[in-house]
Amino acid sequence: MSTATSVSHLMNNYARWPIHLVKGQGNKVWDDQGKEYLDFTSGIAVTSLGHVPPAVAKRLHEQVDTLWHCSNLYHIPLQEQVAAILADVSGLDAAFFCNSGAEANEAAIKIARRYAQKVKGTNRCEIITFEQSFHGRTLATLTATGQAKVKDGFAPLPDGFKTVPYNDMQALRAAVSDQTCAIMLELVQGEGGVHPADEAWVKEIRQLCDQHDLVMIVDEIQTGIGRTGTWFAYQQYGIKPDVISLAKGLGSGFPVGAIVAQQKVAEAFSAGSHGSTFGGTPLAMSAALATLETIRDGQYFDKVKELSQYLIGSLQALQTQYPEKIRKIRGKGLLLGVELNTEVADILAYMRAQGVLLLSAGPQVIRFLPSFITTPAEIDHVMHVLQQALESE
Repeated sequence: MSTATSVSHLMNNYARWPIHLVKGQGNKVWDDQGKEYLDFTSGIAVTSLGHVPPAVAKRLHEQVDTLWHCSNLYHIPLQEQVAAILADVSGLDAAFFCNSGAEANEAAIKIARRYAQKVKGTNRCEIITFEQSFHGRTLATLTATGQAKVKDGFAPLPDGFKTVPYNDMQALRAAVSDQTCAIMLELVQGEGGVHPADEAWVKEIRQLCDQHDLVMIVDEIQTGIGRTGTWFAYQQYGIKPDVISLAKGLGSGFPVGAIVAQQKVAEAFSAGSHGSTFGGTPLAMSAALATLETIRDGQYFDKVKELSQYLIGSLQALQTQYPEKIRKIRGKGLLLGVELNTEVADILAYMRAQGVLLLSAGPQVIRFLPSFITTPAEIDHVMHVLQQALESE
């Protein structure tokens, strides 16, 4: 029975596009009708090296024939290798592995509270987050998220979170109390409209955390692993967080998440305090190791910066041509947002029909998340289709 015509037994919690993808290679994907698409979503910032990157595929094939799962009752040498690379490129000290971004942010929340209570001996538990943020869909991470729509219907929500305006130091200072244990932020709010943080504000947050001995958590789930042109977005802000959370681009599409922390905070996780049955399996670590090695050895950061400049220049040329339609262009690296004066749903649908996949980041923002192996010619093609879409409006 055809997938397209059979009765679905899936829950209806996704507003899916009318496409059934069955194959991917590089920057292209194909549906079950053989139609080809140019993917400028990277699976929502996941397939940064393109679909089925050869080095990652090779390592996974080798691991499939060796060992899939053994649980964290045992030492897993591949975890040590991946953790060593993450420590080296981040300047942080210790990693914990899980399966997703939401799990990574759960771990970040837990380690911040445990640091305050078990290491520092206080009763602090409150974490400050920001409006328009997105940190996940578990009960704790959706409560941390600064968007009402993800919380609808899930009351009562956990206590211990306070949300304040983004890039507003006065509001943040006013929110800090004797119950605050951490401040958690994205340096580019991807889901919230592709809004970068102000550098001076971020440096003040670091100072505020030092002043009050708060854990500074930077959510690098969408920005990390090279997406903004450096290993992590915080490296462009002149600060070092206490904890970062990672997922998405870490495994090239294989589910893997992580937090990496400074040693003083990492000590809060003692044996039995936190865990994950599937976190850091040999398969996941094989994908992560191959991904990190490929990015590290392939000089991809220069490529990301060059592609970003080319894409921004192309978008600015369109903005000059359509100033009444394109309001703003913002973002970092290959995480860019184009804010229009109208809603973008019809434009995205038009582009899908023309074989180009893009995302929204709110009703009026188109989000660009091309892979690191994108070519200028592919950017030119997307700009041509986007121009046609704008003309059709």
